[in-house]
Amino acid sequence: MNSDTAVQGSYWLETAPPGAPAPPPTGDLDVDVAVIGAGIAGLSTAWELVRQGRGVAVLEAGRVAAGVTGHTTAKLSALHTLVYDHLRRTRGPEGARLYARSQSEAIRHAAGIAEELGVDCDWEETAAFTYAEDSRQVARLRAEAAAAREAGLPARFVTETELPFAVAGAVRVTGQAQFHPRAYLLALTEELRQRGGAVYEGTRVVGLSEGEPCVLTTDAGVSVRAREVVVATHYPVFDRALLFTRLSPRRELVLAGPVDEALAPRDMYITPERATRSVRSAPYGDGRRLLIVTGEHFTPGTADVEERFARLAAWAGEHFPGFTVTHRWATQDNDSTDSVPLIGPLHPGSRHTYVATGFGGWGLSGGVMAGRLLADLLAGRKVAWQDLYDPRRVASVVREGTTFLKHQAQVARHFVGDRLPAATGTAPQDVPPGQGAVVRVDGRPCAVHRDDDGRLHAVSARCTHLGCLVAFNAAERAWECPCHGSRFAPDGQVLQGPAVRPLERRDL
Repeated sequence: MNSDTAVQGSYWLETAPPGAPAPPPTGDLDVDVAVIGAGIAGLSTAWELVRQGRGVAVLEAGRVAAGVTGHTTAKLSALHTLVYDHLRRTRGPEGARLYARSQSEAIRHAAGIAEELGVDCDWEETAAFTYAEDSRQVARLRAEAAAAREAGLPARFVTETELPFAVAGAVRVTGQAQFHPRAYLLALTEELRQRGGAVYEGTRVVGLSEGEPCVLTTDAGVSVRAREVVVATHYPVFDRALLFTRLSPRRELVLAGPVDEALAPRDMYITPERATRSVRSAPYGDGRRLLIVTGEHFTPGTADVEERFARLAAWAGEHFPGFTVTHRWATQDNDSTDSVPLIGPLHPGSRHTYVATGFGGWGLSGGVMAGRLLADLLAGRKVAWQDLYDPRRVASVVREGTTFLKHQAQVARHFVGDRLPAATGTAPQDVPPGQGAVVRVDGRPCAVHRDDDGRLHAVSARCTHLGCLVAFNAAERAWECPCHGSRFAPDGQVLQGPAVRPLERRDL
C-alpha cells in the first residue's frame, strides 16, 4: 500500500478549521498571567486560571492547537504503554498511585468540560490496551497489569481483543476516552475569550526577564508584563534549569483513512513492538470510521522518513486488509529521562515562572492535568501529586541513570561530530528537486534545499538553539535538529522549538 499520494496534513486540522486568525498584540500588555503556547497544556492552564478570575493572555507563535496537539492521535488515557511497572520500581507504589490518579482525574475533568460547553468533539468512552504479538513480552504485560491495578486503575491481563489479528496478551483498562482534540480546544478557546481571556496568534516570544513583574518580549518587539508566566511550548523555549539535558525529542508518523465500520476497532491499542504501533478509530460517517495508525518513532533529523512512512503503511495494510491511506502526518514528543512529565516551577530559583513539558507521547491527559496542577500552584494550593511532577526533583541513578547517559551520549555525538571538518561529495548544484543537503560553502556548513521549481534556498546549517547541525526531512520538507528537536522550514523560519530564531540566510 502506497501512502505518498495521501493528503500531507493532519486530519484534525483539516476537519476543524480555526476561522479568522487572532492577530498579535498591537502594543505592550500588562496581565496577571502570560501563557506561552496554545496547545492543550497552555489552553487548559489558561482556562483554569480564567475561571479563577485571573487576567490571562495566551501567546502562540502559530495558530491555536495547530502544533503538536493538532497532530496527535487524540487518545485520553491513563494507561501509558508500560509505565506503571516502571513507576512502581522507581517511585514506589505511592508514586504509581499518584500518577494513575492524576491522569484519571484529568480524563474525567476533560469529559466534564466537553459536556459543560456542549462541545461537538466526537467524544467516545473506550477501553485502552497495551498489547504484544510476541509471546516473549507476556511476562512484561502481566507485570504491567498488576502494577496498574495496584495503582488504582481497572486493569487486567487479557488474551483476546477486537483487533483483526492475534495477540499474545494485553493490558486492558476501561473508562478511557478518545475525541477530536482541535474541535475541543477551539471551543475552549472561544469560551476562554468570552470569559475575558485574550489569545494572540502569530506571536513568538523570544525573551524572558524574570522579576516582579516578569517581562516577555515578542519577535515584533512587544513587551508583555505579567505577574506569573507559564511556558507551555512543548519543548521549553526558555531553559534556565537545563531541562534539555533531561528531555529527548521523538518524532512519530501517523496514517489515517476510512474503513468499513464493522472492521474498525472501537477501543485504543498500542504496542512498544516495532518502534511502536498505535491503533484507534474515529467517527467518519457514511457507514465508515477513520482508522488511525501511528508508529515508527525516531529522533528528528536521523531517519529516511519516506521509508518509515512506507514501512508503517505496509504494516497497516497487512494487519488491516483493505485500508487505504487518505491522510498522513507526523507528530513530535519529548520523553523525560525518568518517564514522568516536568510540571511546576521553571527552575530552583523560580518565584513566578512555571513550565509544562516532557509528556512522552501522552500530552492530552497530561496537558489537562498540567492545566489543573499549574492553576492550583499559582493559587498557592497544595496538590497531592505536585512533588511527583516537580521539575526541580532530584534525579536518581535508578530512575534516570541509563536513559540520561544514553541521551547525553547521543547529543554529544552531534555536538562533537558536527564540528569536525568532514568532507562532502555533495555540491549545491547536485541537490535534486524536493531534496536538501548540508554542504560546505567557503568552509561553512550550509543547509541547501532545491524546491520543485528548481530554485536553490540556502541557510545556515547550525540550529539557532545550541548549534547542532540540522538534517533535511524530505517527506515533510523541513530541516530538523537531532539534538533537541527544533524544526525549520526550507527558508529557515522556525516551525518548532526550542529554537526561537530562524536559520540565517546564506548566499551561494
